[in-house]
Amino acid sequence: MRLPRDLAGKDLATALAAFGYRVTRQTGSHLRLTTPDRGEHHITIPQHHPLRVGTLAAVLAEVALHFEMSRDDVAKRLFESTR
Repeated sequence: MRLPRDLAGKDLATALAAFGYRVTRQTGSHLRLTTPDRGEHHITIPQHHPLRVGTLAAVLAEVALHFEMSRDDVAKRLFESTR
């Protein structure tokens, strides 16, 4: 699946709520998100607009690894309904 090219960090943080992630803190321009699902897991997302494609791919890969899914499945769950 092709990743969105115009996604802001804040929008990604909002979308990740589908996996149970919530913003737990902010330091400068970075958000720290935590999910208790399948054991506690933390990710950090920059609040850049737009996010670089490599950064987005890395965040999705980290979420996919935690939830034992493919990165494409994570992307579909997050972005298919917005298209």
